[in-house]
Amino acid sequence: MGNNSHIGRDISHAGSDVPLDAAIAARAGRQHGIVTREQLLAVGLNDDGIGYRVELGRLHRVHPGVYSVGKPARTAVERAAAAVLACGPGAALSHGSALALWGFAKVWPRKVHVTVPGDRRRPGITVHRSRTLTPQDIKVQLGIRVTSFARTVLDCSPELGDKRLTRIVNDARREGYIHLESLAETVARSPRHPGAVRLRQFVEDPTNPSRSDFEDEFLPFCERFGLPRPELNTIVAGREVDAYFAAEGVIVELDGWGFHSSRDVFESDRDKDADAAALGLATVRITKQRVRQTPAKEASRLDAILKLRRRAA
Repeated sequence: MGNNSHIGRDISHAGSDVPLDAAIAARAGRQHGIVTREQLLAVGLNDDGIGYRVELGRLHRVHPGVYSVGKPARTAVERAAAAVLACGPGAALSHGSALALWGFAKVWPRKVHVTVPGDRRRPGITVHRSRTLTPQDIKVQLGIRVTSFARTVLDCSPELGDKRLTRIVNDARREGYIHLESLAETVARSPRHPGAVRLRQFVEDPTNPSRSDFEDEFLPFCERFGLPRPELNTIVAGREVDAYFAAEGVIVELDGWGFHSSRDVFESDRDKDADAAALGLATVRITKQRVRQTPAKEASRLDAILKLRRRAA
């Protein structure tokens, strides 16, 4: 009988449930359906009331002291919100989980990653302790505390391959998620972080952000075959070009069939080439297939074109 006494008290005050549940729902609605024990106590529940709602299925325990309201936490975002709340004040979603929340990873890690300033451990959560995490490293994305994009990339970079890291940094720069200044500042504050050395290349040798893996390959291609270093994704004659050898007046467009497979695009490209020619600029179109299958031949041809342009000048 003692086991059911708290249920009886809640039922006898059933009229008070409506405003309480409305307050709980309002709080949970701002946190992807998740609330903490402290938040439930703050709206007027006691531990008996929390237990009663767990028995009725109104609350579902996700972590100790953290509950999903109305239904179990099933989505990755719901689980992420619960994990951050479970790790307490100062905690932030981080590493691969943060990369996914920012929209730069298609698959979420199996376990949620959270970085904390102290030494808290939570079962079912991958907790990272950091002494260098500062308030400027923490943002809010989709209502969840998360490491800034610069800090997220710093944390993730040791596990990313060169191509993947380059693509993430370039896409983030083009879409406005990150600027080289913030990346440089984050690296400077954490010089011993395992990811710092990987990110210094972007800070110390900056180029305009590329738009594809093929563009990412072009600078190493030029370096490998002793070609001059071009400007990438720069404005020439009023339009953005993939690469530009300014001294020779040569535009290089890096063509992939997926981006140039329609008649309209084909015609537009040729129109741009003619406009450039009218200004005395040469346009060379290089395909991914040729660079990857016959790189020496492609480099030799481009080198010859650049030398002819230099002699003509």
